[in-house]
Amino acid sequence: MTSTAATHPAHHPGPGPAVLVLEDGTVARGRAYGAAGTTFGEIVFSTGMTGYQETLTDPSYHRQIVVMTAPHVGNTGVNDEDPESGKIWVSGYVLRDPARRVSSWRADRPLEDELAAQGVVGISEVDTRFLTRHLRELGVMRAGIFSGDALVGATGLERPVAELVAEVQASPQMAGANLAPEVTTEQAYVVEPAGEFAGTTPVATVVAVDLGIKAMTPARLAERGVRVHVVPQSATIADVEALLPTDGAPAGVFFSNGPGDPSSAGHEIELLRGVLDRGIPFFGICFGNQLLGRALGYGTYKLGYGHRGINQPVMDRTTGKVEVTAHNHGFAVDAPVDAVSTAPYDAERTDEGRYGRVIVSHVGLNDRVVEGLTALDVPAFSVQYHPEAAAGPHDSAYLFDRFVALMTTRQPVTVPDGALVALAATGEKEN
Repeated sequence: MTSTAATHPAHHPGPGPAVLVLEDGTVARGRAYGAAGTTFGEIVFSTGMTGYQETLTDPSYHRQIVVMTAPHVGNTGVNDEDPESGKIWVSGYVLRDPARRVSSWRADRPLEDELAAQGVVGISEVDTRFLTRHLRELGVMRAGIFSGDALVGATGLERPVAELVAEVQASPQMAGANLAPEVTTEQAYVVEPAGEFAGTTPVATVVAVDLGIKAMTPARLAERGVRVHVVPQSATIADVEALLPTDGAPAGVFFSNGPGDPSSAGHEIELLRGVLDRGIPFFGICFGNQLLGRALGYGTYKLGYGHRGINQPVMDRTTGKVEVTAHNHGFAVDAPVDAVSTAPYDAERTDEGRYGRVIVSHVGLNDRVVEGLTALDVPAFSVQYHPEAAAGPHDSAYLFDRFVALMTTRQPVTVPDGALVALAATGEKEN
């Protein structure tokens, strides 16, 4: 059976001029794309060649202006099946060469029309290669996009660059930002087992704390027979326990991806410590990985330009396998990469509770950034990347199976002795 690609010509009027201004005074001129107006945010770049619709609707991009390194964007349009949330979350969009027309049998409308309909200010015809190299050299920073009436001053002429730079410099910074409350669900909801498990008794029950969750994440659990209760960021340990089964059936807690600085997430960190103290199996991804790190007592820090894309190599050191993974993070955990360490929070506690030994179970092969933590004495692990693969490769799907196994046994993740010996030996050499 052959299918004919649907073609959707763009029907919006010709775009006017637009200006992208960085806080260091760098200026890039182009054409308005999407809505016209003003927007501010931390400017970052994404290296994904595909999956722009999933990127746009990922809540982790809240308050960020995204530069696409792929030069040609928009050729597959947008559809109503691929969004990862109910809206576009990026604060601005920067691309080089927008598609002149959409050509995909799945497309419902052009990308530019969707951006305009949702009020997302963008700019096209920009040298995104220069921008990417600039951000790699100097690090991410605040930026603003100005177009339409927002670009014109009282004299009817384009506003002075110095005036635009001043507005950018007055906009909020990402460091210290507590953004999960701005993207979380307002009401709890349930995702029931799906696929071959539809209508059956759940294999396990998970309470997923929505810190900016993507729709595909509970779907990946549901297709493994898991019932997922998605709860707001404000949930308490009592709220979580009320949703877990009391008959000893497999159950656990999941912390999702999300935007913002993990050092500002005090409520979520205390909630996670409550989970760990009760021995409830835990799995976290992205922001959830950073929060596990902080709950265990490790620090976090801001990366120079972050990891954003769907082609990042990571090694699972418990198996020795290398995965190509999807990333979207600007912060990372500061934990000993080549050693078995003890959770620093243990030394701060006044009670008898202890979290014990921890290893960096996953490491980025580009820069040796911590990409995953595994606790050896409590049932908890996390990764910094996105195993739900929306968009991205499916190399890391096994992590959901690992979580199901963790909930079934309620015992810490089994790490081969050889992996622990190798870490211990490396740590002794460095000391």
